Amino acid sequence: MGNTFGHLFRITTYGESHGSAIGVTIDGCPAGIEIDEEYIQSELARRKPGQSRITTQRSEDDQVEILSGVFEGKTTGTPLAMMIRNQDQKSKDYSHIADKFRPSHADYTYQEKYGVRDYRGGGRSSARETAARVAAGAIAKLMLKQQGIESLAFVSQVGKLKLEVPYTELDLSKTDDNAVRCPDSDTAQAMFDLIDETRKNRDTIGGVVTGVIRGVPVGLGEPVFEKLHAELGRAMLSINAVKGFEYGSGFAGVELNGSQHNDEFYQEGDRVRTKSNHSGGIQGGISNGEDIYYRVAFKPVATLMQDQASVDQEGNEVVVSGKGRHDPCVVPRAVPIMEAMAALVIADFLLIKRSNKLSG
Repeated sequence: MGNTFGHLFRITTYGESHGSAIGVTIDGCPAGIEIDEEYIQSELARRKPGQSRITTQRSEDDQVEILSGVFEGKTTGTPLAMMIRNQDQKSKDYSHIADKFRPSHADYTYQEKYGVRDYRGGGRSSARETAARVAAGAIAKLMLKQQGIESLAFVSQVGKLKLEVPYTELDLSKTDDNAVRCPDSDTAQAMFDLIDETRKNRDTIGGVVTGVIRGVPVGLGEPVFEKLHAELGRAMLSINAVKGFEYGSGFAGVELNGSQHNDEFYQEGDRVRTKSNHSGGIQGGISNGEDIYYRVAFKPVATLMQDQASVDQEGNEVVVSGKGRHDPCVVPRAVPIMEAMAALVIADFLLIKRSNKLSG
């Protein structure tokens, strides 16, 4: 239960942080999509650990193996399976918490739900699982590229330090020019320094990643329970450490009157446009052709290199000491994960829209 995402473009991920491998199976991927393995690998490289001193120093090549569903460089329409072997597990780093519950982790809830848990790096609850999502998202991105659609994201806040420039005024091609993945170089440097200082203090810090989806056609999304923004929110809230999702004007929209907030329409050639985009490209749960933009809040990483009070499986008071290799701030590596999950949502709704036309 809970390992599959999507309706027609469906992914199922498998594997644990310290198991032999992690991977994903995609069912419903259309035939004929050109598969660029170098591109898939480059997307995984954006997420993998060990990129800089402000990320975990676990060393993983994250080399993907395509096991099925591709023939002569194109998808066949059959299940597409990919696997990434784990290489740099250090399970001994977690032996000290084999019977202890780490604060704000999934240790206690997994133990109570299943009666057993893989304490090595969190097992299935580890963010290591998101590498499989990025691999699947790369396939979705290749599919969307054929339709002129792109899924982008960038770091817009670390702690209280915010990038105040609207995304429309930023050159998002510069997002990967720095370790923080913020397209504004001055803000990126300040964010890097803040994360690095937090790391030196043996602490962690949270942040916000902004996502932008461009080129989405009108009509994606279903009424009532399958609204586009609802599925997008579900996708983002399934990512480790996420605590909040908003799209369009979000919570800031409550500060405006309706006369300020409404997006007035105008005609541009053969297309209906909106003068503003407080709706975030979605109205009535259905895309309206404007940019879809959204923000996702990530909590500070729960593993601290500090002593914390907790209890063990017998209910005894204990002290949990942070060990191992962990990110002081998750947002730089979350960027490709968000892009991947957004691409999966849009790919799914493209197929749903196509099926609606065929059935009609």
